[in-house]
Amino acid sequence: MMERKREMGFAHFARRIKQPRGIWVKMTFIVVLGLCFVFFWSFLSSSASSFNVQRESFDDIAEPVSSRTKSAHDVSESSKSHEKGKVESGSKSKEGKKVGGFVHKHETKRKKEHAVSHPHKKKDVPKAVVEEVVVKEVQEQVEAESDDSESNKEDGEEGTESDGNEGESDANGDANGEDSSASVDEEVEEKNEEVTANEIGKKRKRKGPVFDPKAVYIWRLCNTRSKHNYMPCIDNDGLIGRLQSYRHRERICPKKPVMCLVPLPHDGYDPPVSWPESKSKILYKNVAHPKLAAYIKKHNWVNETSEYLTFPQNQTTFNGNVLQYLEFIQEMVPDIEWGKNVRIVLDIGCSDSSFVAALLDKDVLTVTLALKDDLVDLGQVALERGFPTLVSSLASRRLPFPSGVFDTIHCAACGIHWHSHGGNLLLEMNRILRPNGYFILSSNNDKIEDAEGYIYTSMTALTASICWNILAYKTDEASEMGVRIYQKPESNDIYELRRKKNPPLCKENENPDAAWYVPMKTCLHEIPSAIEQHGAEWPEEWPKRLETYPEWLTNKEKAIGDTDHWKAMVNKSYLTGLGIDWLHIRNVMDMTAIYGGFAASLVKQNVWVMNVVPVHSPDTLPFIYERGLFGIYHDWCEPFGTYPRSYDLLHADHLFSRLKNRCKQPASIVVEMDRLTRPGGWVVVRDKVEILEPLEEILRSLHWEIRMTYAQDKEGMLCAQKTLWRP
Repeated sequence: MMERKREMGFAHFARRIKQPRGIWVKMTFIVVLGLCFVFFWSFLSSSASSFNVQRESFDDIAEPVSSRTKSAHDVSESSKSHEKGKVESGSKSKEGKKVGGFVHKHETKRKKEHAVSHPHKKKDVPKAVVEEVVVKEVQEQVEAESDDSESNKEDGEEGTESDGNEGESDANGDANGEDSSASVDEEVEEKNEEVTANEIGKKRKRKGPVFDPKAVYIWRLCNTRSKHNYMPCIDNDGLIGRLQSYRHRERICPKKPVMCLVPLPHDGYDPPVSWPESKSKILYKNVAHPKLAAYIKKHNWVNETSEYLTFPQNQTTFNGNVLQYLEFIQEMVPDIEWGKNVRIVLDIGCSDSSFVAALLDKDVLTVTLALKDDLVDLGQVALERGFPTLVSSLASRRLPFPSGVFDTIHCAACGIHWHSHGGNLLLEMNRILRPNGYFILSSNNDKIEDAEGYIYTSMTALTASICWNILAYKTDEASEMGVRIYQKPESNDIYELRRKKNPPLCKENENPDAAWYVPMKTCLHEIPSAIEQHGAEWPEEWPKRLETYPEWLTNKEKAIGDTDHWKAMVNKSYLTGLGIDWLHIRNVMDMTAIYGGFAASLVKQNVWVMNVVPVHSPDTLPFIYERGLFGIYHDWCEPFGTYPRSYDLLHADHLFSRLKNRCKQPASIVVEMDRLTRPGGWVVVRDKVEILEPLEEILRSLHWEIRMTYAQDKEGMLCAQKTLWRP
């Protein structure tokens, strides 16, 4: 019966079409079909264009090599021809076309973002996208080969120092930094030599300038839900996000590069309190937050005193006895020698930072993992006080750290259910914890009664399944904290003794150091045993480990050269020749850390350095941890995971020349540098003059003060200071 009615309906519709007025029915029908097709096609194309494949291993990548460039002029000479705060180059901007916050004076085709193959994600990639990714990767490798000899001639020249002395080389003889980040493993060159031009044909991309020299930048403020605390890849600021969660469950970046400027706090921003006074007080207006005001009323470890937030030493989450808490831990396990045997610590969750502050006095470098669920933004308070802090989610993806690098991981009442989701979170802690490293789990006295309950029973079963040895479990009467200390095994033998092989051992092709957009694995990575593997032996005691070069490091000469180079550069130029007042510098970031030489040269200063190893560079981050420093992986084509106004100084050594043709909009990296830097903060950029000239123009358009420019041959340095200007 239903089929009969359906047939009659279609017949009636056909008769209506044949009628004179049926033309309107036809038109309506065609329009509806067209709209459906457009919607469906735009959905597919947008998902494909925004698809981003991340790299798991850095061993098969050669450093991006810049193409031939015309002779450049001195940076300081070019800057004289531009008015302060305004950028105009080339012809007049009457013919300019506004695109993404700036004006182009000529039409150019939009280049697609460089995508890199990921062996564990190919099954999720559409076939067409995979083929495009592979072709792009082969093309870039061939270009790197063909340009290698030419770039070596350019890059082999001596570098320059800001005081005019003879330049020293980055990483054993190359001031350009090209050689210092070339390859930690000889496999890079071998794999690149296997790629020939016949594999991709005769077509090759022509590399253009990093920054468009004919662009005028017109800035605007970001109009986001989080306002002056905007974190692009963490805050859920889309149309749907305004109705749902305030922050993403995982890191998700905007589809288009961020080209807007984050506004200042509502009441403005004043120069922060200098270190070490900032440990006990900070300016309230600099970290003002609606939920922070309510939080202060409920907690006694932070007080509002006039224009400041103060942090009484006798009021902490450890009942004012954080030093006794540290001594109690060392008494439980004497091998935990704070500042000697234990140097690098990860503190999960951000509260009063008293644990971090107390360990600093013991020469222990502790980085706090401020979870993205912290809507009070205590991580920003910690950064304003001068404590190392990183904002990240702890859900289903790996943290941006290599494997086996943290001496100790600490979790004090952090509220994380480690046994949930098959123990994924604890397995991630096992991945980044050094063999024989310590996992310290503590809870308040009022929660100790739950120790025999389901949570701790599950936790005990999980730690036993991954062969963690519980060294001690006691209650500290002074701090009223119940403390459990676990130790990761030092060899694989104990894994074979398990009755149940659950979780199983990871496959041999699973790279434990792959961490950028890589999902957590429900498996145990084998513990390094060979001398050529990092993590096979515990590092030397601090501070000896800073100058120790382990056997597994393949390029010891380059690492030593990198350390010597930056030690000389910092002493001769950075500390005295750039006009930087280092008494007001505390939070520092090295945006292109190679072997950590820049951070090592500042170890005697009252600063801490976030060493960033770009994901497209050779993986040198394990060595940075080995020498008693810390850092993370990051792709500078995306915003960094931290709050605005977090750093006093950014250091970028050949960042832009290494990123050439990788990012959709390189100018967005400059916008990100503006977001990361505090008003009054500094950026020091060393790069090719052809890059520094347009970079200087962009900074001037942002009303940054250009404090120094220096150039010799094709290399140069630019030093600029951020102002309070906002559009």
